Amino acid sequence: MRITILTAAISAALAISACSDNNSAKTMSSPAASQTKMSDNVLLNKSPLQDQAPQFDKITTRNYEPAFAAGIEQHRAEIDAIANNDEAPSFTNTLVAMEKSGELLDRVSRAFFNLAGVISDADYQRIEADMAPKLSAHNDNIYLNATLFARIAAIHDKLADFSPEDQRLITYYYDEFVRAGAKLSEADKAKMREINSQLSTLSTEFSQNILKSFKEDVILVSDKSELAGLSESDIASLASAAEDAGKQGYMITLVNTTRQPILGSLENRALREKIWKTSANRAMDTNGPVLIKLAQLRADKAKLLGYDNWASYVTADQMAQTPEAVYAILDDLAPKAVVKAKAEAADIQAQIDASGGDFELQPWDWAFYAEKVRQAKYDLDEEQIKPYFELNTVLHDGLFFAMQKLYGITFKERDDLPVYHPDVSAYEVFDQDGSSIGLFYLDPYAREGKGGGAWMDEYVTQNNLLGNKPVVYNVLNIPKPAEGQPTLMTFDEVTTMFHEFGHAAHGLFSKVKYPSLAGTSTARDFVEFPSQFNEDWDIEPAVIANYAKHYQTGEPIPAELLDKVLKSHQFNQGFDTTEYLAAALLDMEWHSIPAGTQIDDVAAFEKQALAKHGIDYAPVPPRYKSAYFSHAFSGGYSAGYYAYLWTEVFAADAFAYMQENGGLTRENGDAFRKAVLSMGNSQDLMTDYVNFRGQKPTVDALLKRRGLVD
Repeated sequence: MRITILTAAISAALAISACSDNNSAKTMSSPAASQTKMSDNVLLNKSPLQDQAPQFDKITTRNYEPAFAAGIEQHRAEIDAIANNDEAPSFTNTLVAMEKSGELLDRVSRAFFNLAGVISDADYQRIEADMAPKLSAHNDNIYLNATLFARIAAIHDKLADFSPEDQRLITYYYDEFVRAGAKLSEADKAKMREINSQLSTLSTEFSQNILKSFKEDVILVSDKSELAGLSESDIASLASAAEDAGKQGYMITLVNTTRQPILGSLENRALREKIWKTSANRAMDTNGPVLIKLAQLRADKAKLLGYDNWASYVTADQMAQTPEAVYAILDDLAPKAVVKAKAEAADIQAQIDASGGDFELQPWDWAFYAEKVRQAKYDLDEEQIKPYFELNTVLHDGLFFAMQKLYGITFKERDDLPVYHPDVSAYEVFDQDGSSIGLFYLDPYAREGKGGGAWMDEYVTQNNLLGNKPVVYNVLNIPKPAEGQPTLMTFDEVTTMFHEFGHAAHGLFSKVKYPSLAGTSTARDFVEFPSQFNEDWDIEPAVIANYAKHYQTGEPIPAELLDKVLKSHQFNQGFDTTEYLAAALLDMEWHSIPAGTQIDDVAAFEKQALAKHGIDYAPVPPRYKSAYFSHAFSGGYSAGYYAYLWTEVFAADAFAYMQENGGLTRENGDAFRKAVLSMGNSQDLMTDYVNFRGQKPTVDALLKRRGLVD
């Protein structure tokens, strides 16, 4: 098993968990649990379903704790056997053996943490809180094992004797162990274990506080007239949400970003202000102290490992290499973005004044009046275009159509495979020659207990060593319409669907030997490249013409309306870029503090950090404020949120290159699939890109993509 699945699983848990009930806490079951209970545990053996698809219909929360216990014990024994092998260390008896180890723990971890993100009921919350420090300790027991590291170091000393892909695996393991503290003294290893334990506990607390906020920080409206501006179907959806939660009236649930999509339609300014302030200030009381301690502990850990700060530690293992390289690109774009945002704000203020508004633009006004500016500038209303973006049509005639044209793949819905929720669909993915590539699950709708945002992950990672085909899934959070109504998507939601399948394609097309190097197991500032690249196919004329059809009549979107959609694609990019950069810079500043830094006030730290980089523009707040910034404090992207911009350079450059060379063609798709999507982390990532493009990327296409230059 790739050992870093433990770290990845812990990070996933921290990002998606909800609050636990401490009063109901239980101890982890012993591996010696009753034979009857163990024999009934579906997780203890490989799934007999195709490609080891999870047996969702048989998994219960009672399975997890005994299966985790058995998995940890089995993996510990396997690692001990590798470390204490009397034979001289070899690539096969050490690294290949490690790749094959931990099969049970891998299976249990993937099942639990993937489902915890989309279910997260009281049982999942309790188990997750209990398991995070135990998995952290197991992780430390491996990475801080001096005997095991000595074997890896001995193999690393003979690196030149191996094939390029084997060298990549050797280097990967050696670097992972060193970065985990394998070279520390025993005293410092003890300090590392304590820090890691505290980090896992605090990160769990941080993420659970956020999900608690999703449940508690809702806005309940009793008077329907306050919802003026919303469509009847949107209002019905809010009423349905309230009813499902056992409440009366109309319930507005926050999404995970500072910006709330509903603000673009609501006419009631007082309600808009209430929604925005609830969003911007949520979880501060609970998570403020937690995130300060997390940042300080990370700084302590970095110092222990010989780095100036956590950002230096993180970036050393990424394409960026240094915080200075990250700050250089962020600070270069920040003034351009703010200038663009201020120009947009001037247009919005003019719209406010023309509408008779006697007030200065505030963050809760931006979306509402920006929509009016967009309507005036492009004669385009979001409600006018949504009927042309029905979910199933977008999925089948948009996304699947584009993937077939580009890569030759086809999709077959598999109603015979169990799913974990009625809203989830399972698909088998076939290559051009009819051979099965793997399985893809889609979970499209928001619901209580489901983590916010959108993501991709794997239940099974492709690798040739074990002969595994990929089993991947995408999660979205599209508001579910009232029963019997169609799911009409915003164009942003369409783009998100294409984005997340870019990750899925990265996992599905993997053709790599070793699990640790397969699929999406790349540097964080590369992994978003395939997903961002995939976004732009939603505006490819041939694609959008195929899926943008009226859900009632089937008529294609009128050419004039389609032209408006395409022309408005870069609208509001000053706002979008500024709010993203503000969040990315906050993440870097929190993680650039040296060990011993005293911080008492989160809001003051945020204000100072934004002012330092000239991006403290009040009408455009950070996409995430610190108290609910899951990426930075519990989602595995600490000092790494910049990656979305870093990889967008690659994505924009690659897409522009394809457009210059025929666009949506199999020749282009096959070249990208072979050079990038199939390679995982099996060789240098920039080499992958150069093999596809013929040169390193430039920022020119990115600036055009974001509308920051003409």
